[in-house]
Amino acid sequence: MPIIRILGIDPGSRKAGVGIIDVKGNRIRHVHHQVIHCGTGEFTTRLGILFKELSKTIAVYQPSCAAIEDVFVSKNVSSALKLGQARGALIAACCHANLEIDTYTPTAIKQTTVGHGRADKAQVQHMIKVLLNPPLPLAEDAADALAVCICHAHHAPLKKRLKNSV
Repeated sequence: MPIIRILGIDPGSRKAGVGIIDVKGNRIRHVHHQVIHCGTGEFTTRLGILFKELSKTIAVYQPSCAAIEDVFVSKNVSSALKLGQARGALIAACCHANLEIDTYTPTAIKQTTVGHGRADKAQVQHMIKVLLNPPLPLAEDAADALAVCICHAHHAPLKKRLKNSV
């Protein structure tokens, strides 16, 4: 059975979580996690940092595929637009590396990882520590990215079977 290396991304315009796991059958192993810090400078500069830093990580770890969290639209439209653009820069880095990308809602990610879709960040972080035993420290954004990886590991086989049956 081949090893599938999954890149998970928790997008943000000031910082983005990145996680990488290896999956072989029903076994999941932590490979890497990080937070890309963009600072508070010009927005376009921050987008460039997201693209460049994720591209470097992809080059080093050579993932098989990628998964990213869908944008959560809050009451602040300006923040949602910036988050969408940051997400676009991260998706562009994945596309530049020819990675197939799947998206998951925050509810689906929490449901898969914690067992209920309304889990808070601390619960997600705790479950990632239990499931993957990653090296510490484990920032919330990196834990969220690893949760995206786990969600994809659980959902990708079904998505693939459905896609192939059409």
